[in-house]
Amino acid sequence: VALGHAAFFGAGAYAVGILAMNGVTSALVAWPAAALLAGLLAAATGAVSLRTRGVYFIMITLAFAQMLFYIFISLRQYGGEDGLNLPGHSVLPGLDLGHDVSFYYVVLALFAVLMAVFGRLVDSRFGKALQGVRENESRMESLGYPVYRIKLAAFVLSGAVAGLAGALLANHNLFISPSLMHWTQSANLLIMVLVGGVGLRWGGVAGAVVMLTLEEVLRMWTEYWHLPLGLLLLCVVFGAPRGLTGLWSARGRQA
Repeated sequence: VALGHAAFFGAGAYAVGILAMNGVTSALVAWPAAALLAGLLAAATGAVSLRTRGVYFIMITLAFAQMLFYIFISLRQYGGEDGLNLPGHSVLPGLDLGHDVSFYYVVLALFAVLMAVFGRLVDSRFGKALQGVRENESRMESLGYPVYRIKLAAFVLSGAVAGLAGALLANHNLFISPSLMHWTQSANLLIMVLVGGVGLRWGGVAGAVVMLTLEEVLRMWTEYWHLPLGLLLLCVVFGAPRGLTGLWSARGRQA
């Protein structure tokens, strides 16, 4: 459990915004730069936090995220606490990202590519080693696997992908603010994973779909929409410890 991924998410968004302010609008430059920046921040965070476990790991990742949050609040040239309006969408050759349909399919294509990469990664030697570390870290160490480096590589990869997501969100909203880096944003991401299923490839996707759909629907009925979402989380924790995806997989095996 990490509470620092909002920092990587927000850093990717700010990378796009700052580059746009300086005249760099090409998505082929800005989006990889956002992922690279987030990956470097994840490497710095993981290098320290992955040497700890349990609540200490949670608190260190949270501390790094909050430090970055307050750093960007103090950057008045980039809007400070008020945030920053982007001058326009990133530019891709032959595509108008200002058009909602075009932007949707670009995001969908990136999502499909990343999920395919993750699928190949899980079946690779690195993926098998990572699964071994998840199941029994001490045994993997005794077998000679570089456990710390394996975990750090996974942490950096997750941070880089979060940075790319931040870059896409910046293009979607044309507005960024330090609130993207607040610990509550990390908590929202974590809740999505818990609802969908921890440790399952499609868990985060399923959790995001369920949470965002319910949020939009419940907002139309009540301003206290957080309460039903909280009840949903309780039901998932007690009724489906592996999340909705895990529950679906279990029923499929029984069938």
